[in-house]
Amino acid sequence: MKKLLSIGAIKKTIFLILILLLIISGGGYLKNNFFTPSKTSEEINKEVKQLVENNQLKNGDIIFQTSISGQSRAIQIATKSQYSHCGIIFKDKGQYYVYEAVQPVKVTPLDIWIARGKNGHYVVKRIKNAEKILTEGVIQKLKKEGQKYLGKNYDIYFNWSDDQIYCSELVWKIYKNATGIEIGKLEKLGDFDLSSKVVKDIIKKRYRKNIPLNETVISPESIYSSDLLTTVKRS
Repeated sequence: MKKLLSIGAIKKTIFLILILLLIISGGGYLKNNFFTPSKTSEEINKEVKQLVENNQLKNGDIIFQTSISGQSRAIQIATKSQYSHCGIIFKDKGQYYVYEAVQPVKVTPLDIWIARGKNGHYVVKRIKNAEKILTEGVIQKLKKEGQKYLGKNYDIYFNWSDDQIYCSELVWKIYKNATGIEIGKLEKLGDFDLSSKVVKDIIKKRYRKNIPLNETVISPESIYSSDLLTTVKRS
C-alpha cells in the first residue's frame, strides 16, 4: 500500500510540474506576443516630444489605436476596421493626456496610452477648421464635458446611456455636447457584421438571446472615417 501511495504521489507531482511548465510557457508567449511593447518608453517619450515640437498635437485632437483588450478583435471584425479604441487629447500643465473610456473612464498620459496599443501604432486626427472651431472657450467646454464622465464604468453592453460609457461613445458625446458637432454616423448594433464566431461568442456571453439589435451605437471606425476630420499624424 505504501508503495502504491508513493507511485500515486510521484504521478501527482509530475502532473503538477507539467501544469506549472505550461503556465510559465504560456505566460511567456502572452508576454512576448501581447504585452511586451514594441517601442521602449524612451522611444515613445522621444516620439511625443517630437510631436509637440512639430506642433502636431492640439487640444481636442482625436487619437486612435488597436487595443489589445479581449474584445478588440471582435470590434475590428464587426466594424471592419483596423482600430478598436480612441480618445481625445488634451494638454494640462504642459503635458498631454488622453480622455478615454476604459475601466473606469479616466485621463491617461499620452505616452502611456500609446505604449498600451498594439505595436505602439496610433493615428491622430483633427477636426477641419480647428483654428476657427476649437477656440479657447470651446476647448474648455470639451474638457468640462469630459470631466462629467470621469470615473464612470466602461460599458461592455454598448448602451446609449450616460450611466456607463465606451470609448467612441465618450468621444462622440464630448464633441456633440460641447460643440453641437456630430463626428461619425450613428448606427444600430444590427448594422454591424455579427456573423463571425469571434463576434458571436462575445455577443452570446454578454446578451445571451436578448441581443439589442436596435441599440444606437457609434463605432471607432465611424469616427475615424468621418469627413469632418483630417489626419495629422500616423505613426
